Amino acid sequence: MEPSKQSSNSFLKLLLSTKVPKLVLVLGLLGSILTTLVGLTIPLLTRELVDGFSIASLNWGFIAVIIGVFIVHALVDGLSAYALAYVGQKVVARLREFLWKKLIRLPVSFFQKQPSGESVSRVINDTGIVKDLVSQHFPQFISGLISIIGAIIILLFMDWKMTLIMFIAVPIALIVMLPLGNRMAKVSRSLQDQTANFQGEIQQTVSEIKLMKSSTAEAKEEQRGLRGIFTLLQTGLKEAKIFSVIAPFMYMIVMLVIVMIIGYGGIRVEQGTMTTGSLVAFLLYLFQIVFPITTFAMFFTELQKAKGATERIVEILNEEEEEIHPGLEKSIGEQTLEFKQVSFSYEDGEQVLNNVSFTASPGEMVAFAGPSGGGKTTVFGLIERYYDPNEGEILLDGESIHEISLASWRSQLGYVSQESSMMSGTIRENLTYGLKDAENIADDKLWTVAEMAYAAQFIKELPDGLDTEVGERGTKLSGGQRQRINIARAFLRNPKILLLDEATASLDSQSEQVVQKALQRLMEGRTTFVIAHRLATIIDADQIIFIENGEITGKGTHQALLESHELYRSFAEQQLK
Repeated sequence: MEPSKQSSNSFLKLLLSTKVPKLVLVLGLLGSILTTLVGLTIPLLTRELVDGFSIASLNWGFIAVIIGVFIVHALVDGLSAYALAYVGQKVVARLREFLWKKLIRLPVSFFQKQPSGESVSRVINDTGIVKDLVSQHFPQFISGLISIIGAIIILLFMDWKMTLIMFIAVPIALIVMLPLGNRMAKVSRSLQDQTANFQGEIQQTVSEIKLMKSSTAEAKEEQRGLRGIFTLLQTGLKEAKIFSVIAPFMYMIVMLVIVMIIGYGGIRVEQGTMTTGSLVAFLLYLFQIVFPITTFAMFFTELQKAKGATERIVEILNEEEEEIHPGLEKSIGEQTLEFKQVSFSYEDGEQVLNNVSFTASPGEMVAFAGPSGGGKTTVFGLIERYYDPNEGEILLDGESIHEISLASWRSQLGYVSQESSMMSGTIRENLTYGLKDAENIADDKLWTVAEMAYAAQFIKELPDGLDTEVGERGTKLSGGQRQRINIARAFLRNPKILLLDEATASLDSQSEQVVQKALQRLMEGRTTFVIAHRLATIIDADQIIFIENGEITGKGTHQALLESHELYRSFAEQQLK
């Protein structure tokens, strides 16, 4: 199938999938058509008024009819515009609903390939383009087409000779407009893509504003932003150049036709073969033909934009999402977790883990150590089932963890990372984030977990206690405070398996001591996996697994590895003096 036909089919399928309010759409279009038909009577009424005009013979009934036509025209036009806007808003809301539901169910691997700003642009900008086409440009095209056809038929009956003069402009306009329209479609598509990329870059810079400030990277980000702005400017100017040709050219053609019609019509009026009213009506019909033609170029440009936007929306909707619920609902506590000859790569040819095998018994603390980039965080990603092994299996008491539903599995994991991740909102909302019936969890329970995480004291000192706003990504709290709230959240979830990803790496020594005490309390009775660059935090682990270049090169207690593993011993001598 040709790409253009394929994109047209995708566009229609996507629109139909939104369950367009057909009755409202039909009523809106009928209203638009009725408005156009009523509009076609106005020049005829004007002709009668002009030809029969005199103060002495004013026909007030006829004037009332004209006023009535204008009122009906305005009312129907208003109702039609609202109905079509309603349809457009419903379509865009449904598209955004599709995209949002899809995005939050896509695997982590998708977002590693797709910048977040681009995804946001698809949800907001691309769906907006489709809405504008449905609610504005398509109805204008239909009513414009009817206006042109109706006006031409009436003009042919009124005066076919003058109508033929008007048609001289059509082939001239088409010769210029068609190639310009195709060029405009390509430029507009390019502008959409560049806008999405620029939005992604801005979003990334703003979201990491502290990193940018601490790195004194203002000049670098300024240059990067200016490059993006300059690129958008260049493409915008290309679009403006095409518009600057289209608009004056169309104006020139229109004025040329009007001058020819007035000149020829004036001669006919003088000769007595045409009335003044007929000439006025002819000019009014001419405007009813010209104005829709000028909107057609915009319609086809917007249609191409909408097709491009649809392609990108469909690309996201066709992505394979995680299957959250299929599988067993099963408790994962008090069971042995085993990696059995697991290999994994993010991309073909780049092996991150190679033939990794280890066993974690219930209640054990298993720590991962080794050089950066060795594969420790990837092991956590596999345990959390963000990714699936390319080879080998991950087993729970001898059965694949993939037999258990993803929702059940993740609900029984507790994860505390070094980033101290938080959502904007209140402390209460962050503690209960993701839990069922979160709004019904009693304050007593929240204060209990806050006490267990050594967070209760500082929360009580905050102006609104549990209802204190933490700011975007928790910026109103210190690193230690954020981390203790994360630990309190983990207590509230009561996880069966705990994952600690360098949970104290970014804290000062005083905060680290408090957080470490909270973590020790959290680990009690749970199978715990720990990633730590500071060996002091894992010397009491039941098992330390040393990973280098994706392979396990050592396994055992701290003492056993000191005796048997040269690189581990080197790490220990540097850190444990």
